[in-house]
Amino acid sequence: MMRGLWGRKIGMTQIFSDDKKVIPATAIDVSNWYIIQLKSVETDGYNAVKLGCVKDRYSEQAFSPDWLKEAKKYFIALKEVRVDSLPSDATVGQVADLGSILSKGDYVDVTGITKGAGFQGVVKRHNFAGGPASHGSKFGRVPGSLSNYHTKGKVEKNKKMPGHMGVERKVIKNLEIVKIEPTSNMLLINGSVPGKSGSLVFIKKSVR
Repeated sequence: MMRGLWGRKIGMTQIFSDDKKVIPATAIDVSNWYIIQLKSVETDGYNAVKLGCVKDRYSEQAFSPDWLKEAKKYFIALKEVRVDSLPSDATVGQVADLGSILSKGDYVDVTGITKGAGFQGVVKRHNFAGGPASHGSKFGRVPGSLSNYHTKGKVEKNKKMPGHMGVERKVIKNLEIVKIEPTSNMLLINGSVPGKSGSLVFIKKSVR
């Protein structure tokens, strides 16, 4: 069994639970992923299943071995998922089976790349308070003193400074799967996950 699966974040929505409560949920599309290679300890030194996500324009077509010759043309992304042992029934060209990995009520850890926010100052990037907004203060939103006599004018390491914000690998743990659409291979996960709409996320069961 694979330790997790890859999907594409669609966006956020909300659904109603059985007791009529509103649940904020993130929709993740895990369809159009095909097994394109099986790696084993004997040949590669480890066991893994290599997956490819087919582009939307080819999603209605049947898998063809010719796709592997021009992977960049037919696949959006190529990813590996480690396995303890290779499934005996797994073959190249087979659609990745969602049902054998996850089910409703499971708790999962979701890994993704956060949204980019460009170059930001210390107030937005590090939650600095800034100076007073009235009575003639000229401090504003600047970071303040960057050094002291001890370092002889040098900026200390790990000093919180303005800089690039976002585009970081982040994991959100213990999110509950509230609904699964088996026909469309869609997951609805309670809460928000890293990344913008259309970005890739990795989902695996939480260790509880």
